[in-house]
Formats: sequence, C-alpha cells, structure tokens
Amino acid sequence: MAMIRFTVNGEPRSLETEPDRPLLEVLREDLGLTGTKYGCGEGQCRACTVLLEGRPIVSCLTPVQAAAGKKILTIEALAAGGPLHRVQQAFVDEGAMQCGYCTPGMVLRAAALLDQFPKPTEVQILAALDGSLCRCCGYPRILAAVRRAAGMTTEAAYAAR
Repeated sequence: MAMIRFTVNGEPRSLETEPDRPLLEVLREDLGLTGTKYGCGEGQCRACTVLLEGRPIVSCLTPVQAAAGKKILTIEALAAGGPLHRVQQAFVDEGAMQCGYCTPGMVLRAAALLDQFPKPTEVQILAALDGSLCRCCGYPRILAAVRRAAGMTTEAAYAAR
C-alpha cells in the first residue's frame, strides 16, 4: 500500500491503495466517478479515456501511481458546472450518441484535440479518435460533432481529404 496524491477535477485527493491498481478502478470505485467507463480492460476501446495533464490516456491500463502528483480530468468536470463544453454541445446537436458508452472517452479525446489544435485538420480529427470504438457504429455523427465543435463544415472536411 502507498499513499497516492493527485488532483482530480480540480480537487486535491489522496488515498492509500496499491500503486499498481488501474486508475480506472480508483476513479470509479474509490472516488465514485462513474462517468469514466470500463470497456475492454485492455486499452483497445478507449471508453475509459481521461485526461492526465491534459493528454488523453486509457485509464484501464494506467497504474494509479502514474498519476501521482498530476492533474486528472474526467468527463464529470469537463463543463465545470457551467454550460456544456463545446464538444459536449456538438455531440448533443449532432445526435452523436446512441447507447452513450463510448461518449465520455470520445468527448475527452476531442476536447484534448481542440485544446491542442483549435482548428484541426480532418486528418488530426481522425488521428485523435483513431482506436476509439463505438459499439453502435455512430462514427459519422461523432465525426460531424467534432467538426462542429471545431467550427468546420462537413463540406470543408470532405474537401480537405
């Protein structure tokens, strides 16, 4: 057991736990942050994405000790109590969710992309979401939502290919 200290959604947290426990398990079971989803447990689906120091990671494979002293952002705090984040609003506007299981991971990956590249190219959007699996195959609407959040038109996205 080790004392692990980190900041989650702007709040300093500390807990005594096994340092090799998956961050996903700690977030969901110890901190009650269930917006981060358990998908495959193998890092393949990316449903468990959270932002660690602003970068998307798969929390199912990340040991909690890797987050020690760092900032974690989960889907629960993306809008920070205010109106929806522009990516969240674009997902609503485009109807880019069905079962919603992949949505938190997709939204966080898109938000990280737009933080790094406010006007991403189509290739950057595809690369940011590459490997994020949607069980309902809602990819066209998901891509449309990310384009909307980036201020792109669908026509411009297709012209850029």
